Amino acid sequence: MRNTRQRRERILQMLVKHGSVHVAHLAESMDVSTVTIRADLAQIESQGLAKRNHGGATLVRTPPLEQDIHQKDSLNSSLKESIGARAAQLIRAGDNVIIDSGTTTMTLARHLRHAEGVTVMTNGLNIAWELANATGVEVMLTGGLLRKQSLSFQGAQAEASLTSYSFDALFLGVDGLDLQFGLSTHHEGEASLNHRMVERARKVIVLTDASKFGRVGLHRIAQLECVHTIITDSSISPEYSQGLLRLGIELIVVD
Repeated sequence: MRNTRQRRERILQMLVKHGSVHVAHLAESMDVSTVTIRADLAQIESQGLAKRNHGGATLVRTPPLEQDIHQKDSLNSSLKESIGARAAQLIRAGDNVIIDSGTTTMTLARHLRHAEGVTVMTNGLNIAWELANATGVEVMLTGGLLRKQSLSFQGAQAEASLTSYSFDALFLGVDGLDLQFGLSTHHEGEASLNHRMVERARKVIVLTDASKFGRVGLHRIAQLECVHTIITDSSISPEYSQGLLRLGIELIVVD
C-alpha cells in the first residue's frame, strides 16, 4: 500500500478497532518499510490520536466518524442558522469572499440571497445552489472532482483555480478545532484545498458550533495562528474561549 493517505487511514482504522498496532506487523501487511510505518505513526501521534511505544502505538482518542452532508444538515440546525446569520453581517458590498462547502456555511449562503455587489468563490455545490438566484451575488465555482459525500469539489483543478485570486475573507467550516492541533477535517483532499483557501484570503473566519471544539480530524487544515475570527455558540467551554482569546482570535458567540 504505497498511497500515504490510504495507508494512514488504514492504520488509524486498525488502531480504533484493536486499540494498538505493531510496527513489524503493519510493515509486513502493507508491504512498506518499518521506517515508513514509524513515520506514519509519528504523524498520527502528532494529531493527538495515538501514543507511540517501542514496538508500535496505542490509541489515545478516537477521531469522530464522518457523516455525509444530509446527516450533518439535521445536526444543531438552529445553532448553525444563528452562526450563518451572524457571519453574513460581516460581508459588505464590494467584498470578494470564499465560502467553503458544508452545512454551517450553507446557512451563511442562505443569508446572502439579498446581498448586493458581492462575489463568492466556493467549492460547495450546495453553496452555489443556494446562491444561484441571488441577483446581487456573482458566484464562481472552483471546479474539480465532486466528492458526493460532502457535495464539495476538490483536487488539483480546484486548487489551481484559486491561484490567480486574492480574497477579502474565507468563511471556513471544520470537522475539528483543537487548541494544539488546529483546524482539521476528515478528508485529505478537502484539507489540502482548505489550506490553499487559507493562503488566498486576507482574513480567515471559522464557522463552527461548539461541539467541534476538542475534536481532531485525520487531516490538518491549518494552525490556529492563521485564524482571525471564530463564530460559534454559547456552549463553548471556558477552556476554549479563554484559549482562543489568548491566541488573539476574535470570538463571536451567538445564542
